[in-house]
Amino acid sequence: MMDECIKRLEASGDYRIIKRFTPVAAYCEANEAPKRIGIFLDTETTGLDVDTDKVIELAMVPFEFDAAGHIYRLLPEYNGLNDPGMPIPEIARQITGITDEMVKGQSIDVEAVKKLLSEAAIVIAHNARFDRPFCEALLEEFKDISWACSIADVNWQEEGIEGVKLEFLAYKYGFFFEGHRATIDCQAGIEILSRPLPISGERVLKRLLEHARRTDVRLWAEGAPFEKKDDLRKRGYRWSAGENGKRKAWYKDLQEEQLEEEMRYLNEFIYPREVAELPMDRFTAMLRYSSRV
Repeated sequence: MMDECIKRLEASGDYRIIKRFTPVAAYCEANEAPKRIGIFLDTETTGLDVDTDKVIELAMVPFEFDAAGHIYRLLPEYNGLNDPGMPIPEIARQITGITDEMVKGQSIDVEAVKKLLSEAAIVIAHNARFDRPFCEALLEEFKDISWACSIADVNWQEEGIEGVKLEFLAYKYGFFFEGHRATIDCQAGIEILSRPLPISGERVLKRLLEHARRTDVRLWAEGAPFEKKDDLRKRGYRWSAGENGKRKAWYKDLQEEQLEEEMRYLNEFIYPREVAELPMDRFTAMLRYSSRV
């Protein structure tokens, strides 16, 4: 009866119904295709600064996948709370629902996390640029595995989706969930990876894996004139203040095939005279999204 009502409402064109997300045990039936294990990971933290803030919750949900982007079984997950050794700020309590009492005396099961990582080929996070540095500060083994990002490694805007928050993507795919607890965020993330992209029809996971395999170039616009800083920022450059031995300059991460065009832009609009070469670093998924880059 309810399903029939939903069909009639949506058929009118005036309504769109979204359903509460229910995690599933598997997305595809087992077959002979070679399979690997991925991990969808999420952290909850006391704040945004990896140098001063701490992880208070870590969730890792392993799943089987193949090269074509099919997802098979979800495997037993890990979820652990962690005492940060400091009071949880009010804003973090409001966002996560995690209190000082909940984490008191709790710690991440390091051996359980190591075991999951040893069996996996890739770690995926929704905003890996945030999660990876926190994880690497927590455990060295997070440095020795490829990472991918379900925001940056999928061109959502190209597929007609302008928002990239997990809850918004869920809405666009017709479901909702109670977010900001690590395990349910991971399960919802895997659900999105299992879906087709709205325009190309390609599986989200397949597109993500293709992007994760690329080689990136970090191009350093050393010596760029100060008065061009706003132009560089609009172009997507970030500023490195030179801490911890890094270069002090504007930089931008590019795919290798974009490098020639970017050098052309810099020579035409930024530098007063042509620059033949600029410093650059190349990196793959083993380093991508790490603060070590």
